[in-house]
Amino acid sequence: MKKTGTISHIELYVRNLKETRNFWEWLLIDKLNYQLFQKWADGVSYRFDDTYIVFVQTDKIESKYNRTAVGLNHLAFYVESPQTVDFIRQEVHERGYSELYADSYPHASGNDVYTLFFEDPDRIKVEIVSDEKRKY
Repeated sequence: MKKTGTISHIELYVRNLKETRNFWEWLLIDKLNYQLFQKWADGVSYRFDDTYIVFVQTDKIESKYNRTAVGLNHLAFYVESPQTVDFIRQEVHERGYSELYADSYPHASGNDVYTLFFEDPDRIKVEIVSDEKRKY
């Protein structure tokens, strides 16, 4: 039986499925231990334990995504150490993705949290958080 209250899945519509797959497969599969779960002409999903994330190509691109408007603000993922956060940050830059709050790295969410913020191709904010408390 599934745990009550556990998120089953999150589904996001995207402007360009190919760009989205390049970004999220690098992050989810290569860095965060997700696995490819489902794949079809207009979508793909990635699974970690009992939770999965779905990306679907939309043809209704009326306006650009704005995380400061009503709706999804960001997705946050734990990693095991501050060093892993640093490594992902390096790859974010190497791949040409946009880091957010770089002037506050690695404490943009507070002095007791080691975290990185960046954007996916649709400008959805992604947060990588160290699960390890660090003494500063």
